[in-house]
Amino acid sequence: MEISTPYYLIDEKKLLRNLKIIEQVRQLSGAKSVLALKCFSTWSVFDLMCQYMDGTTSSSLFEARLGFEKFGKETHAYCVGYSAEDIQAVTKFADKIIFNSVSQLDRFYDSVKSVKLGLRVNPGISYSHFDLADPARKYSRLGVVDKAELAKQLPRLSGLLFHYNCENDDLDTFCQQLDTIGECYGDMLKQLQWVSLGGGLYFTKEGYPVEKFSKKLAEFARQFDVQIYLEPGESAITGCAELITSVVDVVHNDIDIAIVDASVEGHMLDLLIYRLSAKIDSGVAGNHHYMVAGRSCLAGDVFGTFQFDSKLEIGSEIRFADAAGYTMVKKNWFNGLQMPAIAVRKLDGTVEVIREFSYTDFLNSVS
Repeated sequence: MEISTPYYLIDEKKLLRNLKIIEQVRQLSGAKSVLALKCFSTWSVFDLMCQYMDGTTSSSLFEARLGFEKFGKETHAYCVGYSAEDIQAVTKFADKIIFNSVSQLDRFYDSVKSVKLGLRVNPGISYSHFDLADPARKYSRLGVVDKAELAKQLPRLSGLLFHYNCENDDLDTFCQQLDTIGECYGDMLKQLQWVSLGGGLYFTKEGYPVEKFSKKLAEFARQFDVQIYLEPGESAITGCAELITSVVDVVHNDIDIAIVDASVEGHMLDLLIYRLSAKIDSGVAGNHHYMVAGRSCLAGDVFGTFQFDSKLEIGSEIRFADAAGYTMVKKNWFNGLQMPAIAVRKLDGTVEVIREFSYTDFLNSVS
């Protein structure tokens, strides 16, 4: 099927591989998994994902509503700061409302006390390769730090959220940190019904010891008599999509530079934020060396430098791998560039274009 570039292509077979691991963790450990919509909210594949996951978790009113309407099952509503209007709306469909602070819990308790409530905790430990993404960084606003104050709130709560990981693929570190959580907060957990360990646990990575991970979760759940929730975002969708582009120009400035019809800032923003290079599944590296750049006016709009097995020409296709997480949810209209379409390769191999974006979409986005 011929699709005009640029477009995101989600592969349901690759997605299914992750989902089956998530299901395996639930079967072995009893831990439920709710999809972190902040990472991936392309609801056209929710009909597949909801067969293997237990619901969704959100970072805003709109995400919570999307999870409720398009995914179903459990709807966990979290936000760093709710407004009164948010709370009025979210109580209509959330199974759990999780507050970021005691002050927010105090402010809205009378309005939400009929719903299961939680508080986010900042345990003072974390795993992150980037300070920008470290939930326990100095002066972090994310979660309750004061244990004495937290203890006072337990009669109002049914559970706690500990979100303190970012791309943690180290099982030993996870186990050590979970032991610390148990030692510091175990007495509180025994008084509650559930605990969420948040996202950022890379347990669908190739070679990850899933059975040992599940055993640790099961032991923790038994010890403190709580239902564990995980909030996979990247782990749910890693490796399942590509951003497919075409070369529109090749220029030379000491090195050959291929310019494609997409943009890092507009279409894979996290690469720019974290100063990372895109990934290309090109097999064996060739002898043709190119910097690949986007077509926005930003000087640093660069996907990376790669080796290709043949010379790039105008019209050559370049496919950027691992393009599902934090891409479609962050895509933007910077420079008014053409927004990539969204396509899905179904389990039966057929490809369906789910959404294309037009000038009208751009027009409506800016006024």
